Amino acid sequence: MKEAVELPDLANGLLSVAHDSEQIEVCVSRNRSTSVKAYQGEVESIKSGMTEAVGVRVIVDGRQGFASAGSLEPRVLSQLIDEARENLKFAEHDPYQELASPDGVAPPGLLLSDPAIRSISESHRAAVAIELEKRCLAADPRVKNVRSASWSDGWGEFALASTSGISVHSEGGSCSVGVQPLAEDGTETQIGFAGDAARRPDGLDLDRVVNEAVEGATGMLGATQPDTESVTVVLEPSVTAAFLGIVAGALTGDRVIKGRSPFAERLGESIAAAALQLVDDPTDIDSLGADNHDGEGLATRVNSIIENGVLSKFLHNSYTARRAGEISTASAVRGTRSTPGVGLHALSLVPGTATRQQLFDEVGDGIFIRGVNGLHSGVNPISGDFSVGAYGHRIAGGELGEPFREATIASTLQRMLLDIEAIGGDFEFLPNGSGMASIVISGIALSGS
Repeated sequence: MKEAVELPDLANGLLSVAHDSEQIEVCVSRNRSTSVKAYQGEVESIKSGMTEAVGVRVIVDGRQGFASAGSLEPRVLSQLIDEARENLKFAEHDPYQELASPDGVAPPGLLLSDPAIRSISESHRAAVAIELEKRCLAADPRVKNVRSASWSDGWGEFALASTSGISVHSEGGSCSVGVQPLAEDGTETQIGFAGDAARRPDGLDLDRVVNEAVEGATGMLGATQPDTESVTVVLEPSVTAAFLGIVAGALTGDRVIKGRSPFAERLGESIAAAALQLVDDPTDIDSLGADNHDGEGLATRVNSIIENGVLSKFLHNSYTARRAGEISTASAVRGTRSTPGVGLHALSLVPGTATRQQLFDEVGDGIFIRGVNGLHSGVNPISGDFSVGAYGHRIAGGELGEPFREATIASTLQRMLLDIEAIGGDFEFLPNGSGMASIVISGIALSGS
């Protein structure tokens, strides 16, 4: 029997042992991955493996028992529901605890599986990794070494079935590359990084990866600490994704219900500049976060979170929706061996029209932030205060100037959203599935020396 139909059979087969008083949900998965690293013109390492997993939820009278295993062997599967039932003894009663039920929304019908990923040869993987290293070394004489040049690809399959009438199956894969060149100038060394990911090998843009990685390394040579001042900043799309990902993460039902969001009481209010429109859109096939179903098997849909600066929606799975008196936004996320949480699938910013150079021209004097560090530890998720490390370039007279490093930028998420002055048209989908553009924010505290 083909693997494509095997996992649904396993998931549905386990439901046959359900008692009349039980709700049972079974999810099973199988994943394969391969990675190759090159160093000094040769293959340094090859790693390949396959994982299997199964998770079972049993719910009786508002109590949930969960059990999981890293094997799909028949003897393991036969024991797992009994283990989940046994764990019911330790669960507290929760009147909102039950399985998701079909809600009538049709899935988007995305074709996410491409056989090209499954037919990649070992020689192709190695050749691309070696080529990345070679091209970085040839791009600029200041690039003396490449710390890592890598290729990765993977294929996954997932099936979920429940006694509430849900039965879904999905499969798909992707490939990615990444490179870290080291640039030297005298005793100074700077490292760059760039990567790309796609559903097909021919979707990878190696030229862009090499150019961005080399520019990231050589462009930071001679970087110094900046003076302390209040500045207007331009965030590069990946930095935009990092900040807006934290904002959107605070707009999930679990955070709101627990009172751990600075936006919990602000539904329907203006929380950002009118130019900001933020959506979670897993129906967009161009995003690597696209999917036909969420982690509970409900059909994915477009969720507009912020519309023209107004907080229009919180994201929910079926549990948080019941607690909040809402309906699920099909925002359940999970691993096979964990129970469903609430999260983002494919966060996207609606772009503007200005080029990045036009943004620089409008700013005049400010800073361009190419990267941040310590973001998650430097943001208070309840108050919204943040203070994180940053590096990038000065903007002087609308042109990129000298690089800076070892700086700190600080504000609050609430203030940052309101101080957005412009959104660029340099939209791109990032390897994490988010679609972002550069944004301009005023009144950011910059500190260095």
